[in-house]
Amino acid sequence: MRVRLQRAKAKKHSWQAIIGVLFAVLIIAASLYTFLVLKHDHTLTDLRGRLLGMSAIHPLGTDHLGRDVLTRLLLGGGQTLGYSLLALGAALLIGIPVGLIAGYKRGWIDKLFMRIADAFLAFPDTIVAIVLSGLLGAGIGNLVLAIVIVKWVSYARLVRSTVLSESQKDYIRVARTNGLSDARIMTKHLLPHIAGHVLVLASLDLGKIILLISSLSYIGLGAQPPTPEWGAMLNDSRPYFQSRPELMVFPGLAIVSVVLLANMLGDYLRDRFDVKKEVQS
Repeated sequence: MRVRLQRAKAKKHSWQAIIGVLFAVLIIAASLYTFLVLKHDHTLTDLRGRLLGMSAIHPLGTDHLGRDVLTRLLLGGGQTLGYSLLALGAALLIGIPVGLIAGYKRGWIDKLFMRIADAFLAFPDTIVAIVLSGLLGAGIGNLVLAIVIVKWVSYARLVRSTVLSESQKDYIRVARTNGLSDARIMTKHLLPHIAGHVLVLASLDLGKIILLISSLSYIGLGAQPPTPEWGAMLNDSRPYFQSRPELMVFPGLAIVSVVLLANMLGDYLRDRFDVKKEVQS
């Protein structure tokens, strides 16, 4: 029975890897075709060529301003994924050290962090991000800042709980007895134990951040025209949904596909590192 389960997991992982590789190859091929063959300017407008259908010159047609949809879709993917990874990386850079120090040092530092964490966790992430984006002003930079402010707490809490558990184990006591500094213990002994948990949560969070950036750009709080971004493209195409529904379908499918792949990656890493599902909470 155990052998069958292991084979099933291995088969699932192999399919996830194959799908991920094929999707990456498809994106690279489309990018090369767009930038090496077509060479469209994503900001160049051509009102005489607006809302054109699919053709060899415009594989996905043109939008309401005559701009090539494929070029803007690929550049929009770079905007959406790039800023999502930027927000995720900044949240990790803040959350990991805070969680390490709070869990290892305890005392008033830990109490202060827990009060801050409780304040953030009292409201849903999306609501807090919308409020912060509204207060900071529309713009992709302010949106990334709002997401970082919201997201760092979950990583700090995860790291803190793991450090609290690991700090009670014998190898940490031996390290203290041998005279290792606190910084050395945290970086050499504790950090490797939290890496798997953090990596799994980050991969699962990537899809959420992509959805957050796209949704807030859709309502005008994120990327501003003429910046190509998937959520902003959805908003620009909304008035033409009845006549050219594919203008909304293409960025929508791109968002769904990337979020699905990010979740598949998270599931794979969770099984790979044998991390419990509680890491998603």
